[in-house]
Amino acid sequence: MDVREMVKSAVIEVVKSMQQEQRKNGKVLFIFCDSSAHEGHTDQFIQLKDDNIGYDSLFLDGETSSWIGMNQVESTSSNRIIAADGNAPSPMELAKRYDGIIIPEIDLDNAARVVQGLKGTIKAEVIFAALLLGKFVLIGDDVTGVKRADRRYLQKVHLPEPYQVLFQEYLRRLKELGIGFVPVQEMAAAAARKLGVPEQGQKTAEVNADTERLQEYEGKLTYTKKLLTQKWIQSQNSIPDNTIYLSKNVIISPLAKDLIKEKKLTIKVMK
Repeated sequence: MDVREMVKSAVIEVVKSMQQEQRKNGKVLFIFCDSSAHEGHTDQFIQLKDDNIGYDSLFLDGETSSWIGMNQVESTSSNRIIAADGNAPSPMELAKRYDGIIIPEIDLDNAARVVQGLKGTIKAEVIFAALLLGKFVLIGDDVTGVKRADRRYLQKVHLPEPYQVLFQEYLRRLKELGIGFVPVQEMAAAAARKLGVPEQGQKTAEVNADTERLQEYEGKLTYTKKLLTQKWIQSQNSIPDNTIYLSKNVIISPLAKDLIKEKKLTIKVMK
């Protein structure tokens, strides 16, 4: 293949991907405890894809470092570098790129940091930046407060009662900060609601309403695109009752207006 053709093909693919990205209903960032923690969230990813919501995954390999794609993100706490490589964003920058942050699990340590406004970990810094920027943050509501790594190493799932009481107090205060707590299985649906994406039942109702509306105008000449042009009117073999029914917000071009007057057509807006 010619080099110019290869470049052209690559540019076309990039432009297409950018256009697809722009058409998305929003984008969220998942923060997982490690590289295997995402495995139980496949259904959530499918639902986000169905709702045309983009998502990325950030995998922690410790409390102060993580990976997004091929870039290693480092905590910006005191005396630490911002990023391990020149292309990696800092946790504070990550919040700017997404409409919302989804954290399936939060532990006692990170909950305490967020509540007290402390930084020093990836989760604490991303949450701080997201709340500061007015982005939504969702956390799983069935968390135990024990880190995933600690559960494996210590073979303990739940905090002792004194820590549990403290953890529940932190969760209460996190809610006061505006953080949402939802069941892990409902995180995609909650994100869609935050982004204003209609639920499936609502979408079906809207489709049915549109179908009924169009059936009402069956046998009549209707136009539902954005711009009514002179060329389109001229292309019609017949115009029943000399009337064209338009969707709301249709723009009529100047030449089309002149032709409507010339042909003495009537324009009506569909309900």
